This record gives sequence, C-alpha cells and structure tokens, in this order.
Amino acid sequence: MRLILADDSVLLREGLVRLLEEEGHEIAAAVGDADALEAAVAADPPDVAVVDVRMPPTHTDEGLRAALRIRASRPEVGVLVLSQYVEKRYATELLTGAPEGVGYLLKDRVAQVGEFLDALDRVGARGAAFDPEVVRQLLARTTHVDPLSRLTERERHVLENMAQGFANGAIAERLHVSQSAVEKHINAIFDKLELSHTPGYSRRVLAVLRYLGG
Repeated sequence: MRLILADDSVLLREGLVRLLEEEGHEIAAAVGDADALEAAVAADPPDVAVVDVRMPPTHTDEGLRAALRIRASRPEVGVLVLSQYVEKRYATELLTGAPEGVGYLLKDRVAQVGEFLDALDRVGARGAAFDPEVVRQLLARTTHVDPLSRLTERERHVLENMAQGFANGAIAERLHVSQSAVEKHINAIFDKLELSHTPGYSRRVLAVLRYLGG
C-alpha cells in the first residue's frame, strides 16, 4: 500500500515510517504540516493518508480539517486520522460522511501495533476503522438530549414559576391563563421530563430540581 504520513512529531513520524516500511508498505511522503500534506496528496495521491489532528501553525485541528478536504477533493484516497483526543465536531463529519476508506484512532492505539496495522488495512480496503472510545464519545454526544429542550415556551414559563414556589392558581394569574390550562402544562412537563408516578416522591419537586439542575 502507498502511504503519505503527516505528523509534526519527527520522532513519531520516523517511527511510523520504519514500522510501515518493515510491514511492506511504500511511504510516498512523510511531512510535518497540513499544507505539505495536501500538496503531497495533490502531487501524487496515495492509497491512504495517515494524518495527525494537531499540526502547525496553531496545533489545534489543522490536520483533521485537511483530512476532510482531502476526503472531499480526493474521495479515492483513504484517510486514517490519529489523535490524542476526540475532536468531536470534525470526527462526526468523518463518521457521518462517506464511510468508505476512513478511520479515526486515538494515538494510544498506535502502540498496539497489530490493531493499528489492522485499522490501516481496513481503511486501505475501503472499509472504516474507528476507535471504540471515539465512537463512545460521539454516540454520547449525539444521543444526549437535554430534557428541558423538549418543553414549549409556555411550559418553560410554568416550570419557572413552579421553581419560584408559586402554586397553580398563582401561576394561572401570573400567566393570564386558566388554572386547568396550567394543570395541563404541568402534566405535559412531567411527561417530557419522564417523571412517572413514584410513591414517596413529589413530581413537582423533581421537576423543579431538574429545572434548577439544567
């Protein structure tokens, strides 16, 4: 497999070059910044680009943004991103884009040579290889929904008044609605906050605690 490596750490870059050449791969280029990476890919597209997330000049996400641009302009080039952390926004773009030939591994995984080489082979074969921890964090991010975000504006106003200690009649007067309307809103709040009838607990108090915690 023909590879381009991009990592600003000379030590890691040279270590990867030696490891991958010993495994029979051809290293077309080994570079230290995102601009050099994109230039190398444009000049002689590899099978896979192995890319560090943090590279000069700001050492934030240049490598990952370059990887996304390569995916957009050269979809035939596989991209395996290496990172010390999960950059959720751009990792989500990789995960939810075209799934062929893409991977995202935490750098700890590189030390487990067999897993790293297996991931590289999968990306080179137009498969996908995502670190389990990356997937876990992305799923946690995308599936978590703040229950308070489900409330309508009126329901939020009712809950705000409940948190201030007002009874239903007072809330009705303050919001200029009927008391039965307030009661309907409160029941809707209980449902949306998933506060079921539990002996020994006041759903009203639990709703207020949820509001204060949110």
